[in-house]
Amino acid sequence: MTAVRTTGARPRASARPSVTRPRAAFWPTFVLLIGAAYSLLPVLWLFTAATKSSGELFTTFSLWPSFTGGFAENFQALITTRDGAFWQWCVNSLIFAGGGALLGTAVSALAGYGLAKYRFRGKKLVFNFLLIGVLIPGVILAIPQYLLLSTIGIAGSYWSVLLPCMISPFSIYLCRIYASAVVSDEMLEAGRLDGAGEWRLFRSVAVYPMVPGLITVFLLQFVGIWNNFLLPYIMLSRSEMYPLTVGFFSLMSQGNDQPNTYNVVIMGCLVSIVPLIALFLFLQRYWRLDLVSGSLKG
Repeated sequence: MTAVRTTGARPRASARPSVTRPRAAFWPTFVLLIGAAYSLLPVLWLFTAATKSSGELFTTFSLWPSFTGGFAENFQALITTRDGAFWQWCVNSLIFAGGGALLGTAVSALAGYGLAKYRFRGKKLVFNFLLIGVLIPGVILAIPQYLLLSTIGIAGSYWSVLLPCMISPFSIYLCRIYASAVVSDEMLEAGRLDGAGEWRLFRSVAVYPMVPGLITVFLLQFVGIWNNFLLPYIMLSRSEMYPLTVGFFSLMSQGNDQPNTYNVVIMGCLVSIVPLIALFLFLQRYWRLDLVSGSLKG
């Protein structure tokens, strides 16, 4: 038996294919940075302007803050203007935005679920009218809503702002699309076979997979009502019922009698964005990647 001689030379390694790294997408990144700067520069200006006194507001560089105590001075002026009306305006904004967003989300969830999971005569017509409502700006409806609510005697009350905010065609459309995607027909049929009623099916089966979508609707509603100006401006006549937007406008409309009016309004605008940031940070943990968790798996 002949021995096989092995040479000390190792087999030549096969040449590795050259990997070309993709070049960085410069222009998309540049456009995104421009968009981020466009969005954040007003916030930066708002913060820096809130640190300046009335004499520094128009005489110093806009994006450079002041360290002469203007921030504390402006905040003190804000909470003392009109005997502390700012805090009442904050409460009113929370009532309008929080209550309107909750009621609007509940109505949108029910309407969207019904349009997605039930068959009835005229369903397509209702959905078409819903799409038309999405295309109509809310500004156009403010005057007709005022005339309607004044006819039934509730214009000038909290309900005159809350009731129009309860119906949002865009929110109903979102809930309809979301319910169609995440609520399984098999789950509903299984619940009906077990003897569950339609209301029980909605709150026990359909609501849980719809939670991320409902949170999105709630945030959109809250931000929209919080920043709304025209509807409460038309509906409300008493200053103690004003939200922040109308309250700041009333301060600006008083003329140049108060030399620090601009500083007070700028500080108020800065404080008014804090609840929006806090709400977003608090609710973002409820967004899930597994939007259909708990439903049927194939």
